[in-house]
Amino acid sequence: MERYRIKPGCRPSLKRFDPDETGSYKKNEAGKAKAKTATAAHIAKLDQLQERLYANRTRALLIILQGMDTSGKDGTIKHVMSGVNPQGCRVASFKAPSEKELEQDFLWRIHQEVPPKGYIGIFNRSQYEDVLITRVHGLVSKKVVTQRFNQINEFEELLVENGTALIKLFLHISKDEQKVRLTERICNPEKRWKFSEGDLEERKLWDDYMTAFEDLMAATSTECAPWYIVPANRKWYRNLVVAELVVQALNGMNLSTPPALKGVHFDRLTID
Repeated sequence: MERYRIKPGCRPSLKRFDPDETGSYKKNEAGKAKAKTATAAHIAKLDQLQERLYANRTRALLIILQGMDTSGKDGTIKHVMSGVNPQGCRVASFKAPSEKELEQDFLWRIHQEVPPKGYIGIFNRSQYEDVLITRVHGLVSKKVVTQRFNQINEFEELLVENGTALIKLFLHISKDEQKVRLTERICNPEKRWKFSEGDLEERKLWDDYMTAFEDLMAATSTECAPWYIVPANRKWYRNLVVAELVVQALNGMNLSTPPALKGVHFDRLTID
């Protein structure tokens, strides 16, 4: 997984990251089946690790998902978190800010959704929308974008210092793959509810978004809160990479099952 991590101070070139990559897994049904088996093993491990996280209540995990439309943010949550106890997991989606939210600083609504200790939090889009859409559409100046990069870094450092681990994932798909997925939404009545004509307008700005993503990852991939570029053309490989990264983050907390309550003599207990 280290090869997907953006080192601090490095500016990635998304053209050099293959969104169709599948690692050591072949791009056929056998490779897909093998990857799904590995993903299932990670999800089973995730269930165990989440229970320890919830029981200890000393740490939290925040997973940030960013990517172009149709990159698979919803699908990642659905599949990778399928084995997680819903009581210990919170998902927040960030759309256009409300009138009340616009009256506050841009991180105000974000901080309210940070997971409490013991929980896994997932951001479907995040604070990074305020240095992406606003920048691409010319709603804020370059100076403001730079200020927000610094404020985001300080905000994330605050979270880490208070026990929240962060994983920031850019789900990387190709423009051709996006065309396939948008076409599927148009043609499939069961998926049309996801489609907006605005998706086509944003697609015209593809190159601008790629530049904006490269800049933000260069500015905000830090030692304590790194960015990972996840190849996402193949959904089964995307799920494997994300599952492995989540397990890796939870394993890194070195949490064990907490001890039993003091004063309880289990060898003397009887249940009638």
